Amino acid sequence: MSNDQPPPGQPPEDDPFRKQPPGDQPPSSGSPYGAPPPPPPYDPGPYGGGGPYGGADPLAGMPPLAEPGKRILARLIDFLIISIPLYLISLPWGGAVEVSDSNGNDDVSDVFAQTYSGHQLVWSLIGLVCYVAYDTYFTHKDGRTLGKRLLKMRVAMLNDGRVPDTGAAFLRAVVLWLPALLCCPCLWWLINIVLMFTDKPYRQGLQDKAAKTVVVTVN
Repeated sequence: MSNDQPPPGQPPEDDPFRKQPPGDQPPSSGSPYGAPPPPPPYDPGPYGGGGPYGGADPLAGMPPLAEPGKRILARLIDFLIISIPLYLISLPWGGAVEVSDSNGNDDVSDVFAQTYSGHQLVWSLIGLVCYVAYDTYFTHKDGRTLGKRLLKMRVAMLNDGRVPDTGAAFLRAVVLWLPALLCCPCLWWLINIVLMFTDKPYRQGLQDKAAKTVVVTVN
């Protein structure tokens, strides 16, 4: 009889309860309990349709996805929490919302002809830092910005539902705010709003797809 023992805390190779990689199950003759039972029937999970590649839903058992309308309202609350103080701070320097059209006039009737002045670009960069820092901090802290906290939602990692780490929270914030504040705000918000209503099966905006996150409800 061999005296080889598995390392402490590690199950023996022939342990019938050891989790095996898919397609690498031990033969039934080697198990003292006979052939393993058939796999359970497929459960599409609470979001319907299973995973994005036809597998089981990675968030099965998690809370339901947040409603798009509540997500939009939470984002508006977060936007106001940052933009109102930022605007008030900028007033002694001429305000943070000065926009001039391509001819140097102050006509804002044609949004497609507008370009940032140097003054506006500086405040946009300051705003970008504030928005990204705000989103990154609260998303990494517990998955909830102040707007999401008020409306009882949180950001969760798609693969296991945990709170995003710093890298995922930062990537999500950059993808969300960088294009919106520096190049194409109207188009960027429109794309994200449409995706929240139409993306299947997880209602992911572009920031969610980049960071592999979803937004779920909390009690």
